[in-house]
Amino acid sequence: MDDPLVYLNGAMMPLSEARISVLDRGFIFGDGIYEVTPVYRRRLFRPEQHLARFMRGMRAIDLQNPHDEAGWLGLMQQVVDAAPTEDQLLYMQITRGVARRTHAFPAQTPAPTVFLMSNPLLPPPPSVHEHGVACVTMEDKRWLRCEIKSISLLGNVLAAQNAAEQDANETIQFRDGYLTEGSASNVWIVKDGALISPPRDNLILEGIRYSLMEALCAEQNIPFAARRIARNEVFHADEVLLTSASREVMPVVTIDGERVGNGKPGPIYRKLYAAYQRAKVA
Repeated sequence: MDDPLVYLNGAMMPLSEARISVLDRGFIFGDGIYEVTPVYRRRLFRPEQHLARFMRGMRAIDLQNPHDEAGWLGLMQQVVDAAPTEDQLLYMQITRGVARRTHAFPAQTPAPTVFLMSNPLLPPPPSVHEHGVACVTMEDKRWLRCEIKSISLLGNVLAAQNAAEQDANETIQFRDGYLTEGSASNVWIVKDGALISPPRDNLILEGIRYSLMEALCAEQNIPFAARRIARNEVFHADEVLLTSASREVMPVVTIDGERVGNGKPGPIYRKLYAAYQRAKVA
């Protein structure tokens, strides 16, 4: 894995040989979309849903899509097959391409830059599921189109760094007193046996696990609701959970040093974590 094969603009090549122009609009402006898809036993997990979000992002920023669904799925599988590990995180990115630096879209549409790579998927250690993780909070300072999975991630980077500096697993963000999401995860609360999420709107990136968690709740007879969640509700929740491609389902036991519930992973987490593991191999 020191020099894995990656895909760049029509060719597979070692990562060390992959090059883009310094005038690529992704490099200059962050003008692009990305997607991350987990792979279990060399099988893409919910690829149609990941690809649908990827394509929605392209449409949202009027970025030319060079492939249909079958074409993208073929590229994704090609990169997965070239990787040596069974469980992977497949990363794909598309930018508006190379053009003279000017903020508006180029008058002549350039060919988009397409890049895919795969890294080993390392699941959270067992200690996380036994003991949970600590989180911290901050005000959500990102732009107002968080539903777009843009490669412009400086706000997320700063939120992740906030967590790293406080030896926490994640930063939970709030906008105007209401829960949005983590730096790289969706955030859920449990109250009186029900799972509650912020609504699907422009203030969060709707994780692929959002619809999956809703389905798992139905399967496990767990009440589910999507609504605005006030900050004090998070601190008085019975349980708080994180979900993402790499975290899967993760229990939060402290926030800003305050205990969540009884300070241990709770029963709703355990049900949903077990259901998620079954879904991975279904």
